Amino acid sequence: MLLKTLSELNGTSGAESLVRTFLQQTIEPFVDIINTDKIGNLIGIKNDSLSGPKVMLAAHMDEVALMIIDITGDGFLKFRPVGGIDARILVSKPVQINNSQVGVIGAKAIHLQKQAERQKALSFDQLYIDIGAKSKEDALSKVKLGDYAYFITKFEPFGDGLYKGKALDHRVGCALLAELLKNDYDFPIVAAFTVQEEVGQRGAKVAAHHLAPNFAIVLEATVANDISEGSDEGWITELGNGPACSLMDSSTLYNAKLIHWVRDVARQNDIPLQFPRGIGSGNDAGSIHISKVGIPTISLSVPCRYIHSFASVISEKDYRACYDLANALLKELPNIFEGSSINFAKEDQF
Repeated sequence: MLLKTLSELNGTSGAESLVRTFLQQTIEPFVDIINTDKIGNLIGIKNDSLSGPKVMLAAHMDEVALMIIDITGDGFLKFRPVGGIDARILVSKPVQINNSQVGVIGAKAIHLQKQAERQKALSFDQLYIDIGAKSKEDALSKVKLGDYAYFITKFEPFGDGLYKGKALDHRVGCALLAELLKNDYDFPIVAAFTVQEEVGQRGAKVAAHHLAPNFAIVLEATVANDISEGSDEGWITELGNGPACSLMDSSTLYNAKLIHWVRDVARQNDIPLQFPRGIGSGNDAGSIHISKVGIPTISLSVPCRYIHSFASVISEKDYRACYDLANALLKELPNIFEGSSINFAKEDQF
């Protein structure tokens, strides 16, 4: 399964090569041009010779991880997060360094902690990775400063139509984009598998500036917090209720007419759709929509529980519905363009 393979590959910000190589091999039969730009984005171009609006489909390849920044005299590895990780989830978890060396994240045992220490969450400074080394020299024979440590999680189905795995933010979008490239559309499509989204949407900024599309769809994963006992207002999105179309987040205020268009296409095709109840962290749309003279952009997301953790959870139903919606939008897209620009003056289009 494509999503399983992508989930289990390791590739954090600035170290996406394994993911990029696999995706290049996967999409090569379905694009006319394929290359990697200077920052590391994988770019595939389909229907390059056709006229019409140039549409960018974007999904980021990187996942959150840990970087080794120091090694103690006893051979324990100190680290810092790459991307947004909650230190409270890390204690006792296994990690993999350089796709081979296994370690365990440790801290002072609770039996040795004073009462005051037990009242506070552990910080990154209090954590370390134990790789079984006897000394700093022994550790340095196995790892080096700047190496990355990744979560170890097997991707598998469970429950009623659910999947669990690591890096579902954002291998979900990569899988969706790769699947969409197999379809036939009547206009140029540029697929951008971007790098370094988790540390500031850096790859998307380069890709959008270089490719200069007329329209962009960002395929993402977003927070589902539908487990709390309180009001569902804090759930953001819910598993099983379909993909989410973003209205606003920390980096983008999405165009209302485009949102209405997405809603209408979803209704016409009987595809479930939800809108996030929250304005948390942004995604690659934040860099794309303000590139050059501005690029009309929408963001479609698969709801995801326990995002940025060792094991995230998504619904297969939401994943399939997100694909169906993206495909329906692409088929409908030429109807809202005049030449290479969206005509916002035609109110009945939206």
